[in-house]
Amino acid sequence: MARTPHIDRLYAEGVGLRNAFTTTPVCSPSRAGLLASRYGTEIGITDYLSESSEPDKGLDPELPTWPKRLQEAGYATCFVGKWHVGGLDRHLPTNHGYDEFYGFRHGAGISKDPEVESGGRHRVVPGYTPDILTDEAIRFLSDKAGREPFLVSLHFWAPHANTANRTPDGDRTWLPLSESDWEPFKALDVSLPDPGYPGLDAPRARRMLAEYLGSVASVDRNVGRLLDALDAAGIADDTVVIFTSDHGFNMGHNGIWHKGNGRWVLKDNRGYRSNMYDHSIRVPAVVRWPARLSPGIWVDQVVLNLDWFPTILAMAGVEGPRQAVIRGRDFLPLLEEREIPWRTSFYGEYAQLHQEQVDQRMWRTPRWKLVRDSRPGKDELYDLADDPEEHRNLIGDRSPRTRDALAELDAALREWMRKIASRH
Repeated sequence: MARTPHIDRLYAEGVGLRNAFTTTPVCSPSRAGLLASRYGTEIGITDYLSESSEPDKGLDPELPTWPKRLQEAGYATCFVGKWHVGGLDRHLPTNHGYDEFYGFRHGAGISKDPEVESGGRHRVVPGYTPDILTDEAIRFLSDKAGREPFLVSLHFWAPHANTANRTPDGDRTWLPLSESDWEPFKALDVSLPDPGYPGLDAPRARRMLAEYLGSVASVDRNVGRLLDALDAAGIADDTVVIFTSDHGFNMGHNGIWHKGNGRWVLKDNRGYRSNMYDHSIRVPAVVRWPARLSPGIWVDQVVLNLDWFPTILAMAGVEGPRQAVIRGRDFLPLLEEREIPWRTSFYGEYAQLHQEQVDQRMWRTPRWKLVRDSRPGKDELYDLADDPEEHRNLIGDRSPRTRDALAELDAALREWMRKIASRH
């Protein structure tokens, strides 16, 4: 149903990462992990940062980040869009390796006429938010093209729903969208991904899914504008283009919408559903680099948001910081179709602070997923081979196969928690 011709072009011309995941399924800890290659429990960011209740919390500017290393290596650097890893001046992108910042300190936003911060000043910019952010990214790259190496981090904010615009019954909406982005979906009878979920409020889920698809189209159209700008500047072959996300999204899957802090979309329930479902932790990811990478191939190995730090530095030929704790691994050899030893399983965590106030820890293998929950009776175990949609919780199954799998998963989970000094 999604219409993404320009993102599809990236996959056709680049290397797709079929099993890309984030270790925490909400924005702030995932973004911090991408920048610093550390788990949220290590750096004190375990849930999305709340402007009202946590105004002083943010990513420590003393932590190494890969934008800092690129800046130190002579790159001109610019951050555009949603930041959301700290709202104080000391937490801003300009203290984490970016020369320029044009966007939003916090996670909340609107899809039209946003208030944008630039150079320490705030002003309302007329227009649709993805277009405005893309204009700034194109301005920066066009100015630097052919003159000096550059980094542009463009964080669209879309396809999040608006914070200000709501339906009469209180739901957030993705509208307004530009006519070209909304027209194909506004009258579309969308097909829900999990229509048989008991008690699903199907009309509500269809309305949200249609709007979400329109917002996705707005991102895709602007990805196309960026690719055109690289072509026009004559630098497309030598420019690394990375498209990914900080978390996945549920649109009626398992009866919820949103991400790790999922919200029930049921007729009789509008509460929250903390989760580590694959739909929340799996992310799109593709790398296009025509001068070096073969087009149209896929990497099947498990790649994490923590891996971008060493991988981007390897792409740039820049050494990583010495004596720094880096949890991720350089996956450039995988992009180049080289055989190297690689992980098959991984650890994830989520400590929700703002809705259900729950700690979750996860261990995922190609076959199984275990989620330990701080609330009694809420642990989860899924056989991903037989039940990829994670509909059947096997935590109470007493069959030998399931008991053996649970024991192995639990041991691996606890060992990893000890490794990073995380506590459940």
